[in-house]
Amino acid sequence: AIVGPSGSGKSTAAQLVCGFWIPTEGRVRIGGESVVSFSEGKLSSLVSFVFQESHVFSMSVADNIRLARPEASDEEVAQAARAARCTSFIKALPDGMDTVIGGVGLSGGERQRIAIARAFLKNAPILVLDEPTSAMDADTEREVQMALASLAEGRTVIMVAHRLSTVVGAGNIIVLDGGKVVQQGTHEELLSENGMYRRLWEASVESASWD
Repeated sequence: AIVGPSGSGKSTAAQLVCGFWIPTEGRVRIGGESVVSFSEGKLSSLVSFVFQESHVFSMSVADNIRLARPEASDEEVAQAARAARCTSFIKALPDGMDTVIGGVGLSGGERQRIAIARAFLKNAPILVLDEPTSAMDADTEREVQMALASLAEGRTVIMVAHRLSTVVGAGNIIVLDGGKVVQQGTHEELLSENGMYRRLWEASVESASWD
């Protein structure tokens, strides 16, 4: 997990892992190898991502999902949609999977589930999540979190988080401040230190009790 105050560089770090930016200093390595040595196709095959804002294009639902793997069969696309919990809202569309969604309004949660379906279809070993449920109501967030939990199984997951409660179980939590790593460890280890993570955690616990 990557946590820290606003503007600390969390999203930039996630984008560096995905190869959207080339670092001017240091290296981003996957499996010990610098990503700058990877072809675009190789890096793309290794990393899937679901960010705060997921885009859909003026094409059918099926083709929007198939962007992750253009050669995928209709059944593989349908399986990805089911795994991402898209079935209920797709059935409600005029032409189901064939509905051109550029002209149909989808909620933020529905767009996120299409992005998750793309990630299921791509089946990359590394999953990068940048606060994908930050602007959702509780019911929608629950649906998306369940889909993400299924997607995360068996993968390396890098999660940018604003709500610290979502990363308590992370194997390693990296705390950023001003673009620098200021702490690193498990939730319990970081709480035992008198550092930024403990201050952020105490603030989150206090805000959760506000009426």
